[in-house]
Amino acid sequence: MSDDMMVGAAEPGQMAATPALDEIDQQIVAALTRDGRLSIRALADQVHISRANAYARVERLTSTGVITGFTATVDPLKLGLATSAYVTLSLRQSSWRALREQLQAIPEVKHMALVGGDFDAILLVRAPDNEGLRRVVLEKLQAIPEVLGTRTALIFEDLGTL
Repeated sequence: MSDDMMVGAAEPGQMAATPALDEIDQQIVAALTRDGRLSIRALADQVHISRANAYARVERLTSTGVITGFTATVDPLKLGLATSAYVTLSLRQSSWRALREQLQAIPEVKHMALVGGDFDAILLVRAPDNEGLRRVVLEKLQAIPEVLGTRTALIFEDLGTL
């Protein structure tokens, strides 16, 4: 393994090489997190490196999986998704992999995570209204055999990423 690589987490049970990130890499990731549409020229100016260096670093960060994609941040209210909730799931213990595909097929599920604690998974669900949320929880989620129970916490105000 070269000096510029370190071992990082991959799929459970696997190890993968990930790049060691220096201060410039960290600044690039932070800048692109704030504005994914930032041009290479503007990025280079912000972190005080050449355009060629900025381009090479972004390519390396992307090819090694540090940067996994570029996306738009959308206001759910302006998109017509007025009701949001975190829904926790209690699951059959061996069902996560099969369940993941079923949850990904539900368009209202915007984020999901396997967690430890009083429940097994947490979902961010966004729907046009309370009726839409009710449909997702009672008709879609609770109909999945691997889901033993749900709890729903309505989001009154979304403060976004901090």
